[in-house]
Amino acid sequence: MHALIVTSHPDSASLTHAVAAQVAQGISESNTQHSFEIADLAAEGFDPRFTPTDVALQLKKAEPLPDVAAEHTRLDRADALVLVYPIYWWSFPGLLKGWIDRVFTNGWAYDENPDGKVMKKLQHLQVHLIAIGGADMRTYARHGYFGAMKTQIDHGIFGYCGARVATSELLLASDSGFPASHLDAAYAIGGKIFASAQ
Repeated sequence: MHALIVTSHPDSASLTHAVAAQVAQGISESNTQHSFEIADLAAEGFDPRFTPTDVALQLKKAEPLPDVAAEHTRLDRADALVLVYPIYWWSFPGLLKGWIDRVFTNGWAYDENPDGKVMKKLQHLQVHLIAIGGADMRTYARHGYFGAMKTQIDHGIFGYCGARVATSELLLASDSGFPASHLDAAYAIGGKIFASAQ
């Protein structure tokens, strides 16, 4: 089994990257047959801008640009997708959102038929979301932020494509044992990603 771990933090020394590395270690130590790839969108220079060519692709009037086709290939190899990201303005960072916008395309992630029906094409993909935030849980709960994020991301993106969200974790600076507890949690998530396949 293979996992694609995606990060979009510009600082390679960030907690986001440390959490992604712990997920990877958890995967590799859970079973030597499992593999992973880390896609560091910032380091790779992925272009998040949605261009007229991306619009044409969404309308099925163009083929994917090479960078989008390469991401489709990476995702086609994966049994699990892990997104590790800092929360910016109660959502993804712009780079990660642009990756979703450009890569989860009509015809590849889903098919919109002329009658309005949607065929979900990512049922094979298990998704694990690990969001890292600075506010405390009371703030998230009081304002409904975490629920809104789940609606927008878990349901609105991955549910629309048929991908099953198996993990939707919120790691906060106010958590007991921060930041070591976040690294422990990430390792545990990595160790469980393919547990049912063993």
